[in-house]
Amino acid sequence: MAQTEQRNVHVPTAAGPAAAGTGVRPRRRRRWILLLGVVVAALIAVAVVVRSHGPATITGPPCHATTASASFGLGLDQALNATTIAAVGERLGLPDHAVTVALAAALQESELQNLAGGDRDSSGLFQQRPSQGWGTPAEIQTPRIAAQSFYTHLTRVEGWETMSVTDAAQAVQHSAAPDAYAAWEAEARVLAEVLTGEVPAGFTCHLRLPAQAAPDAIRPTLTQAMSLELGSSSLDQPVTTGRGWQIAGWLVGHAAVYGITSVTFDGQAWTPRSGRWQPVTPAVLRVHIETRA
Repeated sequence: MAQTEQRNVHVPTAAGPAAAGTGVRPRRRRRWILLLGVVVAALIAVAVVVRSHGPATITGPPCHATTASASFGLGLDQALNATTIAAVGERLGLPDHAVTVALAAALQESELQNLAGGDRDSSGLFQQRPSQGWGTPAEIQTPRIAAQSFYTHLTRVEGWETMSVTDAAQAVQHSAAPDAYAAWEAEARVLAEVLTGEVPAGFTCHLRLPAQAAPDAIRPTLTQAMSLELGSSSLDQPVTTGRGWQIAGWLVGHAAVYGITSVTFDGQAWTPRSGRWQPVTPAVLRVHIETRA
C-alpha cells in the first residue's frame, strides 16, 4: 500500500526512473490528437457531401413575402393559412384592401394559426364564436369557411372600403383591444400585395417535402382545393399575369400538403429545395406544377 501511494503522488523528474515512462504519454497523446484530426476531417467531408447532394439546411422562417421595400417571414402553417385567406378574398371579387384587413385581423387574433380554442368559445384563425353566429365549430375551424365568413361580415360594414385597416378590422371583430390591428398593418399589406399577384414572384417557401401519395392520388384533391379556394384550378391554362402569380403563391403555400415539387409561371420556376424563384425558358403565362411521385 505504501509503494502504491508513493507512485500515485510521485511527480517524475527528468533524472528519475519515472522520467523514462513520461515519453509514453506524449506519444499516446499525439496518437489521440492525430486520430481526432482524422475523425474531424471525415465529418467535415461528410458534411460537404450532404450539403452538396442532400437538402439544404433550413434556418429561420421557411416562408417569406417580399416586395421591393419589405420582407416578412412566416412558418409553414402561417403560409398555408395566409394563402387561403388571400385566395378566398380574390375568389369573392373583393379588392386587395379587404385581403389586407382580413390578414391583419388573423395576425392579431391567432398569428395566422388555426387555433383549436381561445377566449370563451372562440377558435380558428379569426377567433370566431359559434355563440355569436359565426358558424359551427367545424366551420370556424375550416380556414376557407372562416375567411369567407370574415369577408361577409366585412362587406356589411358601411364604408369599409375607405376605412383604415385597423378600423375596418375592429368593425368586424369588436375586439377589446381595438387598436391592436394597427401593429400588423405593414405585414398584412405586404402579404396582400404578394398573395394577390400584385407583386410577381414575391412569395417563397424553403422546405423539405414529407412523403406523399402518388400524383394521381394527389391531383383530384389538389384540384378540388384550388376550386374551393381560388375559384378554379387554372393549371396549364392561359391566365393573366396577376392571376398567375396569385395561383403560384397559393401553390407554394400549399406545397407541403400536396407534395408539389415545382411551380413554373412566366419564365420563373420555384422548387421547395431551392426556396426561391429562378429564371427558366420559355416564359409562358400558364401555371405548371410537378408533384412528388
